[in-house]
Amino acid sequence: MNIPKRRLNTKNPYVLEEQVGFILRQATQRHTLIFAERMSEDLTPTQFSALVKLHAVSPVSQNLLGRLTAMDAATIKGVIGRLVARGYVEAQPDPQDSRLRLLKLTSLGRRAVERSLPLAEAITQETLAPLGARERATLLRLLRRLC
Repeated sequence: MNIPKRRLNTKNPYVLEEQVGFILRQATQRHTLIFAERMSEDLTPTQFSALVKLHAVSPVSQNLLGRLTAMDAATIKGVIGRLVARGYVEAQPDPQDSRLRLLKLTSLGRRAVERSLPLAEAITQETLAPLGARERATLLRLLRRLC
Protein backbone atom coordinates (compact mmCIF):
# COMPACT_ATOMS: atom_id res chain seq x y z
CA MET A 1 0.00 0.00 0.00
CA ASN A 2 1.62 3.24 -1.15
CA ILE A 3 0.35 6.05 1.01
CA PRO A 4 1.74 9.46 0.08
CA LYS A 5 4.28 10.85 2.51
CA ARG A 6 3.29 14.24 3.81
CA ARG A 7 5.28 16.34 6.18
CA LEU A 8 2.76 18.14 8.33
CA ASN A 9 5.45 19.92 10.30
CA THR A 10 8.40 21.05 8.18
CA LYS A 11 10.48 21.64 11.33
CA ASN A 12 10.39 17.91 12.12
CA PRO A 13 12.24 15.82 9.52
CA TYR A 14 10.90 12.55 10.94
CA VAL A 15 8.68 10.78 8.41
CA LEU A 16 7.04 7.68 9.84
CA GLU A 17 6.77 5.87 6.51
CA GLU A 18 10.55 6.10 6.04
CA GLN A 19 11.40 4.43 9.38
CA VAL A 20 12.73 0.88 9.49
CA GLY A 21 10.27 -0.23 12.18
CA PHE A 22 7.30 0.99 10.18
CA ILE A 23 8.52 -0.73 7.00
CA LEU A 24 9.34 -3.98 8.83
CA ARG A 25 5.87 -3.96 10.43
CA GLN A 26 4.24 -3.55 7.01
CA ALA A 27 6.33 -6.41 5.60
CA THR A 28 5.42 -8.56 8.61
CA GLN A 29 1.73 -7.77 8.19
CA ARG A 30 1.92 -8.76 4.51
CA HIS A 31 3.69 -12.04 5.33
CA THR A 32 1.29 -12.82 8.20
CA LEU A 33 -1.71 -12.32 5.90
CA ILE A 34 -0.21 -14.64 3.28
CA PHE A 35 0.60 -17.17 6.02
CA ALA A 36 -2.95 -17.09 7.40
CA GLU A 37 -4.46 -17.54 3.94
CA ARG A 38 -2.21 -20.43 2.88
CA MET A 39 -1.21 -22.42 5.98
CA SER A 40 -3.06 -25.61 6.82
CA GLU A 41 -4.11 -26.97 10.19
CA ASP A 42 -5.14 -23.47 11.38
CA LEU A 43 -1.59 -22.97 12.62
CA THR A 44 -0.28 -19.58 13.67
CA PRO A 45 3.27 -18.59 12.71
CA THR A 46 4.47 -19.22 16.28
CA GLN A 47 2.79 -22.63 16.44
CA PHE A 48 4.27 -23.58 13.07
CA SER A 49 7.74 -22.46 14.22
CA ALA A 50 7.50 -24.60 17.36
CA LEU A 51 6.29 -27.64 15.43
CA VAL A 52 8.99 -27.34 12.77
CA LYS A 53 11.73 -26.96 15.37
CA LEU A 54 10.37 -29.92 17.35
CA HIS A 55 10.38 -31.92 14.11
CA ALA A 56 14.08 -31.12 13.77
CA VAL A 57 15.37 -31.42 17.35
CA SER A 58 12.93 -33.20 19.65
CA PRO A 59 12.86 -34.19 22.37
CA VAL A 60 13.75 -30.80 23.81
CA SER A 61 12.88 -28.78 26.90
CA GLN A 62 10.32 -26.02 26.61
CA ASN A 63 12.92 -23.47 27.67
CA LEU A 64 15.34 -24.50 24.94
CA LEU A 65 12.55 -24.65 22.37
CA GLY A 66 11.65 -21.07 23.26
CA ARG A 67 15.24 -19.99 22.70
CA LEU A 68 15.50 -21.91 19.44
CA THR A 69 12.34 -20.26 18.11
CA ALA A 70 13.06 -16.76 19.51
CA MET A 71 10.05 -16.81 21.85
CA ASP A 72 10.01 -15.58 25.41
CA ALA A 73 8.98 -17.92 28.23
CA ALA A 74 5.36 -16.75 28.38
CA THR A 75 4.86 -17.02 24.62
CA ILE A 76 6.35 -20.50 24.26
CA LYS A 77 4.33 -21.69 27.27
CA GLY A 78 1.08 -20.57 25.62
CA VAL A 79 2.07 -21.95 22.22
CA ILE A 80 2.96 -25.35 23.68
CA GLY A 81 -0.18 -25.42 25.79
CA ARG A 82 -2.30 -24.96 22.67
CA LEU A 83 -0.32 -27.55 20.70
CA VAL A 84 -0.63 -30.09 23.53
CA ALA A 85 -4.38 -29.43 23.69
CA ARG A 86 -4.64 -30.09 19.95
CA GLY A 87 -2.74 -33.36 20.31
CA TYR A 88 0.31 -32.24 18.27
CA VAL A 89 2.83 -32.21 21.12
CA GLU A 90 3.35 -34.28 24.23
CA ALA A 91 5.47 -33.57 27.29
CA GLN A 92 7.33 -36.21 29.28
CA PRO A 93 9.61 -35.92 32.32
CA ASP A 94 13.31 -35.71 31.48
CA PRO A 95 14.92 -38.94 32.74
CA GLN A 96 18.15 -36.99 33.45
CA ASP A 97 16.53 -34.04 35.28
CA SER A 98 13.11 -34.46 36.91
CA ARG A 99 12.63 -30.66 36.99
CA LEU A 100 12.40 -30.58 33.19
CA ARG A 101 9.73 -31.76 30.82
CA LEU A 102 10.81 -32.83 27.37
CA LEU A 103 8.59 -31.96 24.44
CA LYS A 104 8.16 -34.05 21.34
CA LEU A 105 5.77 -34.30 18.44
CA THR A 106 2.99 -36.84 18.48
CA SER A 107 2.29 -38.78 15.30
CA LEU A 108 -0.53 -36.29 14.64
CA GLY A 109 1.92 -33.41 15.07
CA ARG A 110 4.46 -35.05 12.78
CA ARG A 111 1.83 -35.46 10.04
CA ALA A 112 0.74 -31.83 10.48
CA VAL A 113 4.33 -30.64 10.01
CA GLU A 114 4.83 -32.84 6.96
CA ARG A 115 1.63 -31.48 5.36
CA SER A 116 2.59 -27.90 6.24
CA LEU A 117 6.21 -27.78 5.05
CA PRO A 118 5.39 -27.50 1.32
CA LEU A 119 2.86 -24.78 2.14
CA ALA A 120 5.49 -22.90 4.14
CA GLU A 121 7.82 -22.98 1.13
CA ALA A 122 5.06 -21.53 -1.04
CA ILE A 123 4.33 -18.87 1.58
CA THR A 124 7.97 -17.81 1.58
CA GLN A 125 8.00 -17.67 -2.22
CA GLU A 126 4.84 -15.55 -2.29
CA THR A 127 6.13 -13.21 0.40
CA LEU A 128 9.34 -12.64 -1.55
CA ALA A 129 7.69 -12.65 -5.01
CA PRO A 130 8.21 -8.90 -5.64
CA LEU A 131 11.99 -9.43 -5.40
CA GLY A 132 14.44 -11.00 -7.80
CA ALA A 133 16.71 -13.86 -6.70
CA ARG A 134 19.65 -11.58 -5.85
CA GLU A 135 17.40 -9.14 -4.01
CA ARG A 136 15.95 -12.00 -1.95
CA ALA A 137 19.39 -13.20 -0.96
CA THR A 138 20.48 -9.66 -0.09
CA LEU A 139 17.35 -8.97 1.95
CA LEU A 140 17.72 -12.16 3.98
CA ARG A 141 21.44 -11.55 4.53
CA LEU A 142 20.79 -7.99 5.75
CA LEU A 143 17.91 -9.00 7.99
CA ARG A 144 20.07 -11.70 9.61
CA ARG A 145 22.64 -9.01 10.43
CA LEU A 146 19.96 -7.10 12.35
CA CYS A 147 19.13 -10.09 14.55
